[in-house]
Amino acid sequence: MKKAFLQLHVAVVLAGFTAILGKLINLNEGILVWYRMLFSAITLAIILLLRKELIRISFLNTMKLFGVGTLIALHWVSFYGSIKYANVSVSVTCLSAIGFFTSFIEPVIMKRRIDYTEVLLGMLAIAGIYLIFNFYPEYKTGIIFGIISALLACLFPIFNKTLLKEFSPKIVTLYEMSGGFIALCLIIPFYLQFFPARYFVPTSTDLFWLLILSWICTVFAFILSLNALKYISAFTVNLTYNFEPIYSIILAFIIFKENKFLGPGFYFGFGLILLAISLQMARVWRERKLQKN
Repeated sequence: MKKAFLQLHVAVVLAGFTAILGKLINLNEGILVWYRMLFSAITLAIILLLRKELIRISFLNTMKLFGVGTLIALHWVSFYGSIKYANVSVSVTCLSAIGFFTSFIEPVIMKRRIDYTEVLLGMLAIAGIYLIFNFYPEYKTGIIFGIISALLACLFPIFNKTLLKEFSPKIVTLYEMSGGFIALCLIIPFYLQFFPARYFVPTSTDLFWLLILSWICTVFAFILSLNALKYISAFTVNLTYNFEPIYSIILAFIIFKENKFLGPGFYFGFGLILLAISLQMARVWRERKLQKN
């Protein structure tokens, strides 16, 4: 059990490190994600082939997985765009808007009643983002990218819930990475008209960080999470991932010294977001405990 918890926390730290890599890689955000999905898909395909776990699925299901992969690709492009037009700390803070969007969108898709407590907690997080937006107008473009990223991030887990009932996580991830890559091949030429790239072929430094991002922070982190799920409930795993933005901000403070460029406005806004996350975690734990009783 201890090993499983260690694996889980390593996976969460690696997830937090993806934001750092987005800053270290100087490629345009669209090109960056194009390479990430390509390398991840190839790596997963090789692993599944060697383990003889690669299977073909129907055209309809392929299109469903490719559609979700497109959402993931667009989420990553907007997420890394947020980092490049603002900074790591502001970008990961914007992801807290996921709860607000989910509180409205999930009930519509899953056909259940809106939980107004979730809405209120989501609005608390939005208030935190609004404060940061007002204190740092120079990060306007980055914050808009971050909010778009949060909106997209709340969509694909909802669709994945049904897909994971039919296929293994590895197959889902492979097809989604492949679908996202194909979608980006079509989207990137138009995207670059508005957000031009300085260069397209990664430098040796970019390539090194891209491989770390694809192999360690995507494929390896994914395998660690799966191993942890053998011994730890999905509930615990999902709660633990709430710490991802905190890890990202701590790493950004250490590596990029971003704390020197952030004033009271950021900390006050982030404090509201932390309060929203803490209240939601306490609420979920309480409901879970009542269900057991």
